[in-house]
Amino acid sequence: MEDVFKTIANISKSTYTEKRSKFIAYAIPVQSVEDVKIEIDRLRKEYYDSRHVCWAYMLGAERAEFRSNDDGEPSGTAGKPILGQINSNELTNILVAVIRYFGGIKLGTSGLIVAYREAAAEVIAESEIIEKTVDCQVSFSFEYPFMNDVMKIVKDLEPLILNQSYDMDCLMTLEIRKARFEELYNRLSKVESLIFTE
Repeated sequence: MEDVFKTIANISKSTYTEKRSKFIAYAIPVQSVEDVKIEIDRLRKEYYDSRHVCWAYMLGAERAEFRSNDDGEPSGTAGKPILGQINSNELTNILVAVIRYFGGIKLGTSGLIVAYREAAAEVIAESEIIEKTVDCQVSFSFEYPFMNDVMKIVKDLEPLILNQSYDMDCLMTLEIRKARFEELYNRLSKVESLIFTE
């Protein structure tokens, strides 16, 4: 089971020039469509005098959620080549936006495709690419006398403890990479008094 994906560590920026047209490219880590909208709006405000803000994004470890936008450039000349670069680098949870300032010389459709592709390739090349794991969370409650049983499992499997509270009933939320989730769940389910919660 594949539980690792590649994304970028932080925002990168690069500039590409073709026949006096200037292409300012950004690679931005994002977690949701909402993040994408916020970033696109921010870039549109910052570069309000530009001709086009073209972009593509990819979300999720399965890389199944994606979109591209030509923002007024001829169809397929901007968003698709940008998305192509995200794909060929196998990245996800990323937005690549390319802002174009027209330099007075028309590039033609093939010229635009090359320029947007190159701008996207350059900014991705400048980005720090990192690997992240797909993690799953589990929350549960149990009675205090069974604390040692739970803590032994935590010690063995080393999940991240997201939160815990110890009153009459003990509550805990753990996070572990997807490949080890089933083992964690099965071992916890054998602890007396333990109840999984949402």
